[in-house]
Amino acid sequence: MCGIVGYIGARQAQDVLVSGLAKLEYRGYDSAGVAILQSEQDGGGIEVRKKAGKLANLAGELQTAPLLGTLGIGHTRWATHGLPNDTNAHPHATEDGQIVIIHNGIIENYLTLKAALMQRGHTFKSETDSEVLAHLIEEKYGQVGGNLYEAVRQALGEVRGAYGIVVTHANHREIVAARTVSPLVMGVGEGEMFLASDVPALLAYTRQMVFLHDGDMVVLHDDGFRVTDLAGNEVQRTIEHIDWDAEAAEKGGYDTYMLKEIYEQPTALTNTLIGRLHDDSGEVNLDINLDPSSFKRISIIACGTAYYAGLVGEYLIEQLARIPVEVDVASEYRYRNPLVSEDTLAIVISQSGETIDTLEALREAKKYGAKTLGVINAKGSSMTRELDDTLYIHAGPEIGVASTKAYTAMVSAMLLLALWLARARGTLDEVKAKELLHAARELPRLVEEALSPERVENIKRVAEKYAHSRDYLFLGRGVNAPTALEGALKLKEISYIHAEGYAAGEMKHGPIALIDSDLPVVVVATESRLLEKTISNVQEVRARAGKVIALLSDGDIENAQHADDVIYVPRSHEMVSPVVNVVALQLLSYFTATALGKDVDKPRNLAKSVTVE
Repeated sequence: MCGIVGYIGARQAQDVLVSGLAKLEYRGYDSAGVAILQSEQDGGGIEVRKKAGKLANLAGELQTAPLLGTLGIGHTRWATHGLPNDTNAHPHATEDGQIVIIHNGIIENYLTLKAALMQRGHTFKSETDSEVLAHLIEEKYGQVGGNLYEAVRQALGEVRGAYGIVVTHANHREIVAARTVSPLVMGVGEGEMFLASDVPALLAYTRQMVFLHDGDMVVLHDDGFRVTDLAGNEVQRTIEHIDWDAEAAEKGGYDTYMLKEIYEQPTALTNTLIGRLHDDSGEVNLDINLDPSSFKRISIIACGTAYYAGLVGEYLIEQLARIPVEVDVASEYRYRNPLVSEDTLAIVISQSGETIDTLEALREAKKYGAKTLGVINAKGSSMTRELDDTLYIHAGPEIGVASTKAYTAMVSAMLLLALWLARARGTLDEVKAKELLHAARELPRLVEEALSPERVENIKRVAEKYAHSRDYLFLGRGVNAPTALEGALKLKEISYIHAEGYAAGEMKHGPIALIDSDLPVVVVATESRLLEKTISNVQEVRARAGKVIALLSDGDIENAQHADDVIYVPRSHEMVSPVVNVVALQLLSYFTATALGKDVDKPRNLAKSVTVE
């Protein structure tokens, strides 16, 4: 996955491109580049500048030697084919420099196409699959009499794979773009048009957006756009007003996006929960049209952090709604020939709605007749257009690569789904439902309390104490077993410390061999029906000289004596406790990483959403 920005209008394109790419750098930061159509007085033609490394390298060069022109395309790269260097950076141009392309995704048959193109005399400069597109379009351009749109359309007819592609030509004041799998959104302005991989890149300029669908092509001019399918038939796409403002995608005074997004969680949870809870009746209003009584089993499909939210959902749905639930890693789902039928509900969870493994798993489930429901943050994403129904989490834009507010919003959404299913199926009485709805309504306040200065300072102290450890172990039980997994993932994502998460009862089946006096063990031991068993696991760690960091409910002095360090969190109902507890683990990871001097917003080798297999 990578970031794309395009502009055509009256502004200096360089400024728009660099500004937009800065908002998209979370999508990839191996290299960056721009291509700008020069004005006649500046010599005409397209000039390309690209640099390996973070966007700042390119921005510095452009500041020293600006590129003037009012049409341009830009890219920030997360490498798939070819090393992250200046040559492999996008944009890619043909030998004569007339055609320039940017491509997100993977061209699966690029080796075959490249071999044929080389036989016909084309010379390649990079190791990327993307450069094939530039040469293929160049050939078609000559064959169709200089029609750039038609050249792109015919070239894509020979391509197999996933792409978001943006093309321009030195002799045409237009931008041609197309997408299959890789996301693209247009911004509509007054006498100007914008293009990007994601909405935040464009919010400083317009809130009028057009989300392109799979198989869409678009031609952008100064005064508008035209959308067709890949067969050349015109299609209509709605202009949507986006109510995020540009400030929502900025750091808002915090040192990092990740810290800002941790502190945004009370607001994000309010947006997810409030308005859907009816304490007086014990009912949940989700505006879902699916029939909850028609499902005999549920498959939850997701990747990474979203997968752990799905594991919490499994626990909640089975406990409350009494439906068998299976949780699958999306990248494995379609390769194990899953058992799916018309009485299956497939729930996909994704912050971006673009994660390719999850999208393909969704398609697999639909193919066999499952009804599909998405727990999604991003409106207008690919998944939302293919799902039978969507439960938006309304967490707002999340820029930090390591998910925080999207995770807690996803878990809260899974609680809502569990309650909705349980009430509809008659497995949860009104009294118990009201109790749980009240507990859910309390979550924004409890998370705000979990972020109090005293608690944060204590977590920072603990993080700095153990920051130079080589390894970490995270343990939890019941509904908080996934919390341990998520805590371990956060730590290794941003601090690069090796960390493992386990259900605490599994420790004696292998992980206990790792425990010694150098190993910090974080134990989620908040108030629950399994607390005594969890404390027994703590004793096993202590007996082997492990360093115990206990996550305890406020006031639990008795169990504090079993820990080397204690992190207290607000007391909460067991069923909602994963949302409250994980906030402390997010902060533990954050302060560990910052103590080690790591870039928490852009951890190495990672990207915000994975849109290629």
